[in-house]
Amino acid sequence: MPDKTLLYGPEAIAARVDALAAAIRADYEGVLKPGEQILAIGVLNGAFVFMADLLRAVGDLPVEVDFIRLSSYQDRDTSMAEVVMLKNLEKEIQGRHVLVVEDIADAGLTLFWLIEHLQKRNPASLKIAVAVDKQGRRQTHVPLDYVGFTLDDGFLVGYGLDYADKYRTLPGIYEVDTKSVVTE
Repeated sequence: MPDKTLLYGPEAIAARVDALAAAIRADYEGVLKPGEQILAIGVLNGAFVFMADLLRAVGDLPVEVDFIRLSSYQDRDTSMAEVVMLKNLEKEIQGRHVLVVEDIADAGLTLFWLIEHLQKRNPASLKIAVAVDKQGRRQTHVPLDYVGFTLDDGFLVGYGLDYADKYRTLPGIYEVDTKSVVTE
């Protein structure tokens, strides 16, 4: 296990999730027509923990769930990332109110690509919820509608965030010492 510092414990996370869920309910109540549902799209793998908590907290607001899986490879010589879709959506989004749920907004390149990709499919609305907005490495503007926590920088694990697919199931969000991660 790398050296880690707890940034946000389970209680702080639960309080933020409840606040975000209240904001989502307030934004969508009265917008949805009878029979309509929000389509919540989770970005795999990291968003599954946050998405489960968030959707349970929105209560009886009608929500349908789908997932997309993306991978980005950044060329070291440019600021552009190549985004590869590993799993596409199964549901149609045209004319629907879409809520993208992501674990972290970092450089913003993958989210920027995803927003452009989804906008081409003509949703009625598109909103973004992230557990963590890490602004220090942001390379492109991405509109974030619901943000759990904001910080400048740091290597994070826990609550869905991972290093080499490890540490996702930690109950809090931790900053890890990158030296201890690399040498592990």
